[in-house]
Formats: sequence, C-alpha cells, structure tokens
Amino acid sequence: MKNDKLSDQYSVNEQIRAREVRIVGEGFEPKVVSLREALRMADEMELDLVEISPNAVPPVCRIVDYSKFIYQLKKKQKEQKARQVRIDVKEIRFGPQTDDHDYNFKLKHAIGFLQNGDKVKAYVFFKGRSILFKEQGEAILARFAKDLEEYGKQEKAPILEGKRMTIFISPVKRAGAAKKVDSSD
Repeated sequence: MKNDKLSDQYSVNEQIRAREVRIVGEGFEPKVVSLREALRMADEMELDLVEISPNAVPPVCRIVDYSKFIYQLKKKQKEQKARQVRIDVKEIRFGPQTDDHDYNFKLKHAIGFLQNGDKVKAYVFFKGRSILFKEQGEAILARFAKDLEEYGKQEKAPILEGKRMTIFISPVKRAGAAKKVDSSD
C-alpha cells in the first residue's frame, strides 16, 4: 500500500497528458519538445519518461529508469525520517501531601528524563476533598520546577484542569551535550 502512494504521484510514459513537455536530466540540456518526441527519446535510451512537475507550464519530465527513480525517492524519505528527533512526554504524578522521600525519588527520575531529551509533564492529582489544598499542590509544582531549572525550563505556569494541576518542563540544550556529539563524528 505504501509503495502505491509514492508511485501514484508521478505519471509515466503514456500516462502523461500534456502536448509539450520540458525535458531535464543528466546528459542533456533542458529543452521543450512534443510529448511524442520525448517518448521516442526515452524509448531509444530504454528508459522511462517521468512527469516530475505536472503543474509547471509546460510540465517538467525526466528520462530515467522509473523503478530506480522510485527506489531513490523512498531511500531519501527513509533518511529524512531517521533524522527526525522524536520527543516523548514522561508523566510524573504527585499528591498534595507528597512526602520528601517520594518527592526526591520522582525528582531523580525527572532529571533522568530531561537528560535523555524527553519533556516532563508533572501534575498534582487531587482526590475528593483534597482539592481544598490547591496551594500545597501549586507549591509542590513550583518547587519541582525550581529544582529542575538546571536540567529543564518550565513552559508555563501551573494550570488547574479539573482535579489535576499540571506543568510542562522541556529539556535545556546544554553546551556539554553538544560537544559530546561533535567529538563522536
């Protein structure tokens, strides 16, 4: 199914409907010729005429081996996908009366997440009547953001949504991390 999407984007040989086409490619100057002449040139070279820019006037075509052309496009797309950076969001949950030991344990995990380049979503969950302790929840999140200043930056102030008070912390790009990447090349 994936293969069909890419190959459906391009008209090949007799599928091309224009009267004249601009031929580009390796080995000859770009020029405008009739469709019949372009097809004849491609046939002589035992290659295919591929319409690469159908909206141009006249449409731009290239004389290439079609299967090789599609293969190279897929290869380019795969390389681009591999270069994309994927950021995960890790969640850390607190209660309004979270103890210091639990807080430090969760702080240590958050530091690890931020050092790995992941975002951290920290929230205080209020059960039942504990919603009365909103100030305690806000204080926990403020302390959490302050303790993580070295590793990440708070995106915005704590937001209360229903029974959850949430903050997002994104990782900080550090000069030391960039040097490690450069030295490995």
